[in-house]
Amino acid sequence: MRKSLIPLGLLLLGCATAPEPDISRDDGQALFAENCAICHGFDARGGGPLATELDTRSADLTQIAARRGGVWPMLEVMSIIDGYTRRTDPRKDMPIITGVTGGPMVDFDSGNGDMTPTPARLIALAEYLEGLQSPSPTRYVP
Repeated sequence: MRKSLIPLGLLLLGCATAPEPDISRDDGQALFAENCAICHGFDARGGGPLATELDTRSADLTQIAARRGGVWPMLEVMSIIDGYTRRTDPRKDMPIITGVTGGPMVDFDSGNGDMTPTPARLIALAEYLEGLQSPSPTRYVP
C-alpha cells in the first residue's frame, strides 16, 4: 500500500505562509507611552518626568530627521531602540527596550533588497517616531 505525501506537503506549505501580524503605528504609540515617554515625554520632545534626573539630556525625538538634514534613518533608530549600537554609541542613560525585540516577526528590507525577519513591535515603534518628525522627512535611508 502506497501512502501519498501530498496532504503532508500541503500542510507544511500552509504553515510556511503564516499571515503577517496585525501591528501598527498605534501599537508603536502604545510602546512609546510604556517605554519612552518617562524620559522623552509624551510629546517626544525630551521633557519626560525622569529627564531632569539623567546624566545625558533626553533627545527631542521629533527632530531626528531634522538633525540629519531631512533624512529619516530607519535602521539607526531601530538600532538605538533595541540596543544594538550600545557598544559604539555611548548612551549611558538609554535603556535597551526589550519589549520590542520579542513577539511576532515581519519581513523588513534593510536596504539591500533582502527581506529579513524583524520584530514587528520594533518596526511599529520606529514608524511611530517617523510620524512625529517635524518637519516631515524629505529623504529616507534604511
